[in-house]
Amino acid sequence: MRITNVEAFLMSCPMPEQIVLPFWGGVRTISKRDAMLIKITADNGLTGYAPGPAFARAQEEINTKVRSFLIGKNPLEWRQFGFIGSLETLKTYYATEVALLDMVGKYEGCSISELMGGRVRSEIKLYGSAGMYMPPDKYAEEAAAIQSMGFSAYKMRPGLGPDDDLKTVELMRNATGPDFELMVDAHTWWRMGDRSYSEKIIHDLAGSFQQYRPYWLEDPLPPEDHLAYKKLKAKNIVPVATGEHEQEYEGFEDLARLNATDFLQMDVCCQGGFDMGLKVFDLAADHKLKFAFHSWGTSLEVLAAAQLGVCREESVVEWLEYPCHSAPGRAGMYPFPLAEEILSEDLEIEKGYLKMPKGPGLGIKVNEAVIDKYPFIPGPWSFFHQDSPKRTIAVTGDHSVKWVKH
Repeated sequence: MRITNVEAFLMSCPMPEQIVLPFWGGVRTISKRDAMLIKITADNGLTGYAPGPAFARAQEEINTKVRSFLIGKNPLEWRQFGFIGSLETLKTYYATEVALLDMVGKYEGCSISELMGGRVRSEIKLYGSAGMYMPPDKYAEEAAAIQSMGFSAYKMRPGLGPDDDLKTVELMRNATGPDFELMVDAHTWWRMGDRSYSEKIIHDLAGSFQQYRPYWLEDPLPPEDHLAYKKLKAKNIVPVATGEHEQEYEGFEDLARLNATDFLQMDVCCQGGFDMGLKVFDLAADHKLKFAFHSWGTSLEVLAAAQLGVCREESVVEWLEYPCHSAPGRAGMYPFPLAEEILSEDLEIEKGYLKMPKGPGLGIKVNEAVIDKYPFIPGPWSFFHQDSPKRTIAVTGDHSVKWVKH
């Protein structure tokens, strides 16, 4: 068996109309959501698929450098391939490697989980992730709606100013009761220009949150400032989560060594693939931390992460992020139908747990019809328009890369 083709397809799902979301330091606009599908073909007709980082540079790398490297190779020898490239290209290659595993799993008649060491469980716990810049009462309504869908936790993104952020957490707790978990993803707090929260405000606000028992406070400080995270965690106010912006394994290692977080987070699609994921799992276990997947795209991304996550016990890999997109009769953030249509059947979710499919490779067939249905629209999918200093920040597909001025 030899590889005959490697392709990366970018797709865009335009919003019915541009979404405008005011926040403490400006306005965010969302015009579309992008996704990438990676496909590898072998000379015996087998195909392997993977989600990929949804931006043009990664597509170019896959369709040129990665493709030329893989053509002619036997996918069964994937562990010995030894791709060499820049940090950015290596991360792109490791996303492509998931498609190799899907192909090998189909050939061997086993799941990707088995290729990565074997499953220790058949399900993984999900948290419902949405919460995009709303008035406090609307966050509370959405939290209750996500709870009614069977999830045991809800993650939201504050950015309304300290007083309204606190009010939001209070209303969410009142709406969901004491036994439902609430995650606060503070990713905006250093991206609001002159209105970004100071370290003192963040510490004070974390202390005020404490009475409402957030399950974690995610990325409340600049991600590269590990010592600031160590300082916040040492206060033992609320559990801290971070990691989705780390560029290399050494960054995760530093967070663990410094005891700077309670939860290590990682996106396997754009931060180093499955081998990196296993290393971070073991790092978390060695330091008595927990791991939680960052997964902000399609159901294919959720499925790929799940195939890896079930290779460790829930005591280590506790959570998998499940983006909740709105649809007729269903609560959630903006619509993103491509996210579900990319799979030929729905993921099986029961009482907030994803039940692992029994098929080989990824376990569910990919629906290639989405490639033609959702043609790519060039350009960033979202913008932050800051008030002071006046600037616009563009958002692309790789969560581990800093957003840039546009």
